[in-house]
Amino acid sequence: MGALRFIDDARMSRIAIHVCRTVAVTSFLAALTMFLPGCAIVPSSSAGVRTSSGSSSLVATRPPAATPVLQRLVDEAEALRPLAQSAMTRQFLDATRALPAVAPRIVFLNELTREYFSAAGKAALPAATRNKLAEVHLDEYRYYFTKYGSPLAYLRALELAAANGIGDVAGKRLLDFGYGGIGQLRLLASLGAHVTGIDPDSYLDALYSVDRDQGAVPPATGMRRGHPGTIALAHGYWPKDPKMVERVGQGYDLILSKNTLKKGYIKPERKIDKRQQIDLGVSDDNFLKAIHNTLSPGGKLIIYNLYPKPPDGKNAYNPQADARSPYSREQYEKAGLHVLAFNVEDHAMARNMGRALKWDRNEKGEITSDLETSLYAMYTLVTRPVR
Repeated sequence: MGALRFIDDARMSRIAIHVCRTVAVTSFLAALTMFLPGCAIVPSSSAGVRTSSGSSSLVATRPPAATPVLQRLVDEAEALRPLAQSAMTRQFLDATRALPAVAPRIVFLNELTREYFSAAGKAALPAATRNKLAEVHLDEYRYYFTKYGSPLAYLRALELAAANGIGDVAGKRLLDFGYGGIGQLRLLASLGAHVTGIDPDSYLDALYSVDRDQGAVPPATGMRRGHPGTIALAHGYWPKDPKMVERVGQGYDLILSKNTLKKGYIKPERKIDKRQQIDLGVSDDNFLKAIHNTLSPGGKLIIYNLYPKPPDGKNAYNPQADARSPYSREQYEKAGLHVLAFNVEDHAMARNMGRALKWDRNEKGEITSDLETSLYAMYTLVTRPVR
């Protein structure tokens, strides 16, 4: 995937887009790391972790979470609870109380190429290259929120999954294409799912390089689970790279893609900055064939995209705002996939989620944007038929 994918989950006006999503190495990230909370290039002072203020009466009756970051996630889960319509999504929110505290980590950045390395990756480099790397200190906030916002912003996509046959994720195989952060993967694995995250971003590969980031995940507290969940991470270009195809495997019950498979990124209608375009490296037919082969019969693909206000005739083309499916109905059908929903607008649900996550407010709680005019959503849902 080529260059820059902007995050659309964040407060879009503050939302001017919360942070930018990097899917490949770009010079933009050099400046970005200097301003991200919980992320600082040494030598420089480390920015403080943002914490959540305010909690529901339910939270007040329970012991506080182990750290401010975990408490923020618990508070966000409580704020989202009225929007959770299924047992599965309520369990997803409840699982925030079982998330483990994570100690700060150090990764290493090649400031010329914008590539990140873990300690092991650094050690494998030639000494001349190794000595030029800058240390980047990443704290618990960065572990769970990365550069892209709350992992709980997956709630609406999971609600659609629950409404379409994925009522319980225990024992299910789930694939997150362009996962962007481990938070939602860990929550799902704690409910018994076997979750794989795909992303080519070296930042994530370096950040999640500790052994316990992958493998078995203990069940969430109080959850009845007969199936221990697992996490696997695959960093690279899927399905372009045969090794990635082999690592990811097949037989998935659900493939999620949130804010990645947008027409504006994959097939922009106008020429755009290469850093904004995603190059999948394969033809449409081959990509959809890979989706078909990776799903089990009856498995679903959900493309869920948040986006800012589409430009009118007076404003320049904005690839972020073209959230349509990159593929037509006919292309899905040709690949042996059945279209259940195509480019369905989901604005009201997304705005409710955005308000619960305070995307329209600043850190002081002051309203700074109107989500009715700045936040939009669209989804496409397809299935591999059971023959």
